[in-house]
Amino acid sequence: MRFLLLPVSFLCLALLPAPSLRAAAAPAAKAPAAAPVVRPVWETTLQNFDSAIYDREVEKLITQFEATTGKRVVPGPKKRVGLKIYTDSGEGLATPKGLTLAVISALKRRGFETGNIFLVGLNQFRLRMAGYLPSLVDGDTLFKGHPLYVLESGRYYDTGWYYTSPLPATFDPAVAEAQTKDVSSSSTLEEDRKSFLATPLFLDADFWINLPVYTDHPVLGVNGALVNATLWNASNTARFFRSNSSAPAAVAEMSAIPEIRGTWAFTIVSLERYQFIGGPFFNSLYSASEHLLWLSADPVMLDSLMLDRINRWRRRSGFQPVSDDIRTLEFAEQLKVGSADTAKVRLIHLGDRE
Repeated sequence: MRFLLLPVSFLCLALLPAPSLRAAAAPAAKAPAAAPVVRPVWETTLQNFDSAIYDREVEKLITQFEATTGKRVVPGPKKRVGLKIYTDSGEGLATPKGLTLAVISALKRRGFETGNIFLVGLNQFRLRMAGYLPSLVDGDTLFKGHPLYVLESGRYYDTGWYYTSPLPATFDPAVAEAQTKDVSSSSTLEEDRKSFLATPLFLDADFWINLPVYTDHPVLGVNGALVNATLWNASNTARFFRSNSSAPAAVAEMSAIPEIRGTWAFTIVSLERYQFIGGPFFNSLYSASEHLLWLSADPVMLDSLMLDRINRWRRRSGFQPVSDDIRTLEFAEQLKVGSADTAKVRLIHLGDRE
């Protein structure tokens, strides 16, 4: 039996129960909202961005995560693990290959076989330009033997798993042709309002790891951990960028889907390069770099920490901070995806006590 989505919060979301899932219960009396759990953010310093340094520091972070949480990053019944990478800002602003290789090495040391560590990305051209797909010149790739699922191929969406909202699919003539070139013209209005989810990460793997890159975004505020796991992992999402309310709500609700959250082990992000204005399109004039590597199971806190950094750079460069009207992180916190209060961050530099 396949799964469908049913209403949960702001718009219209979540998963219809299969036999193994329980149907939604009737709403209970309102209780005082519990304070969000503040999960640690582990930090380590990168002396440089060489592969060997990435390998050493990623191992430190994952080892610390395992020791603190008691959760082992080892093969389960499916013996497969997924890595959600980001290459969609164009050449120059993608998940560092050194970071991805380091995570792969750490997983192999814990028992995963090469062919069972797969990568998920959005666009074939940008994946190739960033060095994740084989070169058209010599066919060489650093990721030989690892399956790479290109979502825009349409082969990895399952019609039984979808996020639905009342927003129409086609609103922008500039993107309409690209969005609908492989879609039947006989689709119903209901089908047009669905965003199908790419299922490999949460159906085909024991767990998955998020490897985003950070930019600002005019509609979402921050393009990072939450967005890489949601809008960049689903079809028919351009419709949400119509306003500063629909896209943030979609990101928050999709990130709260139990099956996505339940298999999402953690996020690792390198600050090797991030962008503070003009995103998500890469512009080197507005990018920054820090020798830091973070790991956390709280994507909301990571995005909040980066929002603070983005705003500091914007003020320093004479630009206005990201608008307070963009409520992506607030919505995600309300759905208990994580904490947005950076004043309460548990930032643990390796070697420090918790």
